[in-house]
Amino acid sequence: MQTLLARLYDAPVEHDVNDFLLIDERRLRDLTGLQVHTDEQVLLLEDSHGVRVGVYISSEVLARLTKHDPMRALDDDNLADFCTALEGVSHFHYLMWSVNRGRTVSLLELELQAEVDKYATALSLMTRQRDGRFPHALHPRLFHHIAFAPTLDVESKRRYEEANRHAARYCRALEERFLRTRHSKPERWLGELRKFFRASREEKLRVSG
Repeated sequence: MQTLLARLYDAPVEHDVNDFLLIDERRLRDLTGLQVHTDEQVLLLEDSHGVRVGVYISSEVLARLTKHDPMRALDDDNLADFCTALEGVSHFHYLMWSVNRGRTVSLLELELQAEVDKYATALSLMTRQRDGRFPHALHPRLFHHIAFAPTLDVESKRRYEEANRHAARYCRALEERFLRTRHSKPERWLGELRKFFRASREEKLRVSG
């Protein structure tokens, strides 16, 4: 999944997410001191040695993805698990890419980029796996047929809703301009995605508003 993102945005990073992966729920509880209510979480923990980074993806999600590999066939059966894992990888990849360039990143920016990443990678995979046929149901599935975890606090839920709303508008606009026309221009779609990836938080919110 990290390779997908690196190729999609022409934005490789030197750190491999597998080196930071946590799959043991007990280990996550030990590190955070909190109960685990999610299948995916990126950790930034500061201690005397500096800042430690970890990416938690539940073993159950990874087991299901191993059994039904989305790189071979991404469909309704594994799309939810694919998006769960991709979100964690997206947070890690964008964070590492930004840190290496001395950029600060807000939580809203991380969530917005992850929403776009889930759509863009899923669209790329599905189109390739279906001999170029456009997956019309993908956009409503990712941006409208959703529910947020009831354990979210008010601030977090508001952030997720805002990221979802901005990403939905942006991704729909790209579809209509470059992919769903009679003369589709996937190279322009890709170019716009790469510009968005490199844009500042303010620019991202402006073009997706």
